[in-house]
Amino acid sequence: MARGGQGLARVAVVVRAGAAPLWWLGLVAAGIGVVPQGLTGRRIGVFAGAALYLLAAAAVALARRGRYAALARGAARAGKYDILQDRAVTARAWRRGHRWWLLFAFAAALASAFAVPVAGGLLLAGCGTGLWLKAAWLGRRERAGEALLWVRVDWLDGRRGRPAGPAVRAWRGTGIAAGDAAPGGARRRPAALV
Repeated sequence: MARGGQGLARVAVVVRAGAAPLWWLGLVAAGIGVVPQGLTGRRIGVFAGAALYLLAAAAVALARRGRYAALARGAARAGKYDILQDRAVTARAWRRGHRWWLLFAFAAALASAFAVPVAGGLLLAGCGTGLWLKAAWLGRRERAGEALLWVRVDWLDGRRGRPAGPAVRAWRGTGIAAGDAAPGGARRRPAALV
C-alpha cells in the first residue's frame, strides 16, 4: 500500500476542469461563426457543426475508458498523511496550465467560421460536453464503489492534466465524504437543514 505525504487531486475534478471553458468558448465561437457566410454556407456549416459536436462528445467521453477503469479497480487507500487538494485549486491549476491551448482553440474555431460557419465552435463545445460526460461516468463509478478517486499531483503532466497519463502508476481512494467535491467532481451541495 502507498504511504502518505503526497498531494492528491480528485481525478473527476481534473477531468471536469476543462468542460466549462471548452463549452462556453465553443458556444461563443459558434455564435460569432454564424455571421460569415463561409465557403459552404451557413446551413451546411450548422449541420456539419452538429455532427462534429456529437462525434467530439462521444470520442472525448469514451477515450481511454479502459485505462481509467483499470486505475479505478487498482486504487489503493490514501495514506494518513496524504493532503487532499481543494476542488477550486485543482480546477484553477488545470485552467492556468491550459490557458494558451484554450485561447488557440478558440481562435482556430473563430477562423474556421470563414470556411465552415459554426462548425469549429460546435466542435469545441462537443469536447467540453465529452469531458462532462466522462466526469459523470467517473462519478457513477465512485458512487457504486463508495470511494472517491484521487491521483498524485506530481504525476499529472506539466499543465496539471492527464490523470490517466503514462506517468500515473496508480490512483488512490478515500471515503465518499472526503474532500470538497461530490462524486463526479461537481461542487458539493451543503446539507439541507432539518
